[in-house]
Amino acid sequence: MKRVLLTVVATFFVAFTFAQQDEVNVRLLKKIDRLEGVEVIKYEKGQAGFEDFFELAVTQPLDHNNPDGETFTQRVFVSHRDKSQPVVFVTEGYTARYADNPAYANELTRYLQANQIVVEHRFFDESVPDSLQWEYLTVANAAADHHHVVELLRNIYKKNKWLNTGISKGGQTATYHRFFYPEDVDVTVGYVCPINFSREEQRIYPFLQNVGPEGCRQKIKNYQDYMLENKKDFLPIFDYLVEKKGLTYSMGNEAVYELVVCEYPFAFWQWGEDCNAIPGPKTMAKDAVKHLDEVAGFDFFAEESKAAMQPFFYQALTEIGMYGYDFSIFDGKITACTDNTFMFFMPEGADTTYNYQTMRDVDHWIQNDAEKVIWIYGEYDPWSAPAARAEGNDKVLKIIKPAGSHKTRIRNLPEEQKNQIFDHLELWLSTPVYRDVFK
Repeated sequence: MKRVLLTVVATFFVAFTFAQQDEVNVRLLKKIDRLEGVEVIKYEKGQAGFEDFFELAVTQPLDHNNPDGETFTQRVFVSHRDKSQPVVFVTEGYTARYADNPAYANELTRYLQANQIVVEHRFFDESVPDSLQWEYLTVANAAADHHHVVELLRNIYKKNKWLNTGISKGGQTATYHRFFYPEDVDVTVGYVCPINFSREEQRIYPFLQNVGPEGCRQKIKNYQDYMLENKKDFLPIFDYLVEKKGLTYSMGNEAVYELVVCEYPFAFWQWGEDCNAIPGPKTMAKDAVKHLDEVAGFDFFAEESKAAMQPFFYQALTEIGMYGYDFSIFDGKITACTDNTFMFFMPEGADTTYNYQTMRDVDHWIQNDAEKVIWIYGEYDPWSAPAARAEGNDKVLKIIKPAGSHKTRIRNLPEEQKNQIFDHLELWLSTPVYRDVFK
């Protein structure tokens, strides 16, 4: 039935695109259709230099240690340019909804003029099993998902050079994929991705006490104190704004207000906010509270965000690590909140045991055995505190952008650092880098 349906679909597209004086790549469509456990959900003509664009549903075992057990389908997007070009394999850490666009191209895809594959992470968005058995949401199973997709699509891109990459949690995912399956790709590029050693990553605390200009840090602390000391006056404004946004909190508004104040410096440095915009004691109350939302986000702890973000927090609190908040620096001003570790996000009934071993193994691999890997960080991004400890490994490259944030990318690096990366990519991939695509 599947083959008949796809034949009809292909015939329709041929007729349609001939009318548009453009031809569907029927040969490629048939090759993908022959891949076991792969269903073509959508085909379109490509944009942004791509010839073809596919959305695929790939059947994956829920537990790769039990391949004959329960399965789910994982959403994968393929943007085909040319069979002679490299493949950029994007290991998303969350949803891949943004890639449902024939014009989407990762920056490395542009620099390499490459084919592109984007894989949605298991348990997110459209890649969710019928039953959420949380114990199977592991780093090892996610890496095995990516390994299986690589094995399948190597039937299309047999002789190509492959590079995997991701941003933030996606960069962690790319790193883990390479750790478990070092031969799957030739090069890995991980952006702004931490390698945390515990559920509450301790390196974050001294980092926040020393990051950036001292005057800016003091303004942040003064603002936090101001928001906590005037909590009774500011809470009604907070209540009004969250009601207007349709947000609710299981722990109550006052506790969440305190947590958002605690979150403020992490968010501030993560996203590279402006020190001059930090409210002072003469700022109107409504503007001071509104600024808190603009930087730290009232939706971060909301029940309305929980379903979409719960898979992330499950992974963070059981295997890949997170951060917490130091209540002690506020001299008793935190009175309503008692949990600084995000455990309230854990799914009901899930095993909350933290697995320390995976990140220890990954860290050992980074320091000793990893090769042809590039990690890119922003100096002021708190996630650079637990950055990959790669300094002693001359087979990899670690770049830290001066004063950079979580928005650090190759295209916004200083020229010298940018060229370091380009030189390594050309050496490791034996393919040209088109260095001026963003100029």
